[in-house]
Amino acid sequence: NWQIAIIRGVAVLVIACPCALGLATPTSLLVGTGNAARVGILIRDADALETVHKATTIAFDKTGTLTEGKPELQRYESILPEADFLRIAAALQAGSEHPLAKAVIQKAREKNIVYHLADKVKTIPGGGLSGSVDGTLYTLASSLYLKSHNLPHESGSAEAWQKEGFTSSLLVTEDGVLGALGFQDQIKPESRAAIKALHDLHMNVILISGDHEISVKNLAKELGISGYHARATPEDKARIIQNARQANEITIMVGDGINDAPALAAADVGMAMGGGTDVAMQTAGITLMNSNPLLIADAIDISKRTYAKIKQNLFWAFFYNVIGIPLAAFGFLSPMLAGAAMALSSVSVVGNSLLLKRWRPRRV
Repeated sequence: NWQIAIIRGVAVLVIACPCALGLATPTSLLVGTGNAARVGILIRDADALETVHKATTIAFDKTGTLTEGKPELQRYESILPEADFLRIAAALQAGSEHPLAKAVIQKAREKNIVYHLADKVKTIPGGGLSGSVDGTLYTLASSLYLKSHNLPHESGSAEAWQKEGFTSSLLVTEDGVLGALGFQDQIKPESRAAIKALHDLHMNVILISGDHEISVKNLAKELGISGYHARATPEDKARIIQNARQANEITIMVGDGINDAPALAAADVGMAMGGGTDVAMQTAGITLMNSNPLLIADAIDISKRTYAKIKQNLFWAFFYNVIGIPLAAFGFLSPMLAGAAMALSSVSVVGNSLLLKRWRPRRV
């Protein structure tokens, strides 16, 4: 009977409409990213949300990520008068957003020292900076950079401070070392719990920093991080991440500064701290708006739950079709019932995705 054939054919076409399949992934991603944003996890790239739950290795920058990012200039000495030394150091760093620069400028202000931006300032990625003050060219950088460029770099005080865990910089001219500065940063209260949460997820945690080895080693030991890399330039950080990826590790890089941007771009997923630089946040796929490292484990958790919802939605979408198409073909479903079943499949997929709204961060 051609009439029955047409009715059954229409029923099959209606029940086979792939609306639920089309809704399965985007609805889960939409609810997942919206939920994450509510707690301060801004996911700019949907691919990052789908990838982060598979990560096996996570690398951290040190300053501003696991530490407060507000180092204080606690020690300094110079052959120059104190006011002149701080004035030159502040002038060189007046235009910089680096945490160490802010510490120097804060100390100069506390001492009521007047300074003006240096001329011909040149930033040295991962090293320091140079510029001209009162017609004299100065370089303010780490001893490692100075040594590698055959500039004066010997300072007993700086070496002693480093052994105590301080970060040090030297102010030099071509003629010699003029002074040393010692900085110290506090560990964020949440950092220990954040690292423990990642270890509980069986992730390999490493620390990559441009700071000297003793400071990085001490921080890694205090937080329970087994692997660390010190004296790392921005290029070194990116290379370490690339080597991990070549070893079939799925990597996350967490950082906050311009120096971290190459590594953030090289990782499978980049995470930037909200209090960091614009360059880092633009490069990363995920931004932690309140700079709380505990949110990293929550980002992984919401990623896992979102991915699970996607799989559930795809299962139910296929299930409706696998069951409904034979029933429609054999005449057990009229076009009207087929339409209702098709709508129900879409509603069930959307409803299942909305269950993600019940998710709450466990650690914040």
